[in-house]
Amino acid sequence: MPPLRTALLQSSGRLGDTAENLKALEEAAERAARGGAGLLVTSEMFLTGYALDLQDIPGIAEPADGMSARAIGEIARRHGIAVLYGYPERAGDAVYNSAQLIGPDGAPLANYRKTHLFGCFEQDAFTPGDTPVVQAELNGLRIGIMVCYDVEFPENVRAHALAGTDLLLVPTAQMHPFQFVAEQLVPVRAFENQMYIAYVNRTGPEGEFEFVGLSCLASPDGVTRTRAGRGEETVVGEVDPELLRASREANPYLRDRRPGLYASLV
Repeated sequence: MPPLRTALLQSSGRLGDTAENLKALEEAAERAARGGAGLLVTSEMFLTGYALDLQDIPGIAEPADGMSARAIGEIARRHGIAVLYGYPERAGDAVYNSAQLIGPDGAPLANYRKTHLFGCFEQDAFTPGDTPVVQAELNGLRIGIMVCYDVEFPENVRAHALAGTDLLLVPTAQMHPFQFVAEQLVPVRAFENQMYIAYVNRTGPEGEFEFVGLSCLASPDGVTRTRAGRGEETVVGEVDPELLRASREANPYLRDRRPGLYASLV
């Protein structure tokens, strides 16, 4: 099985302008596909921007099968590339901080609602999701999805490891002064759980926040395979099933677990 070339779109887009952000996504998908990528991953809330006014969020949020989802399905199909994008999801009276994976044929593969909401802004704006492990199959790999703060909870990522996730996609809005998460925590999570993690951040100032960039693709051997800087850019790395197999064979963490000792965790 060949490696899955994965493009990480580090961009904040334009706050509150879904049409412009869809245009930017189309351009990024075209570039990524032309460069041989089979998957494009965007940042948290890429579709609308992150630092929205609280009163505006219900109006700008869309259902998982809404107009923007259909537009992104067309982008994916047109360029033959899978797309993971962050967006505010409206479902009934609730609004979730969500991420949706669209396949290269334009069909939706999985939709995830952020389970751990960070800070007063998110807790006031969104309803927390209650499904910790959401997965899909892509190019022979088992793909998992989280959003930002979720990856900072070791139990969350371990649940994905035990469910067989090969590549964990984490659109994020990582802000100053927490850049150590991108620099140190994410590669450790990849190593201790024997998976690839694609961590894709926003960048620059937005409202009261200062996003730090530093998007990365970390591999199960603990190596950061590609790393963005602090500005807007797209970086590309490969998810190699053979490296994943060899690393899992060599690393005993999951085999040496003693779940009977961990009852106090729950």
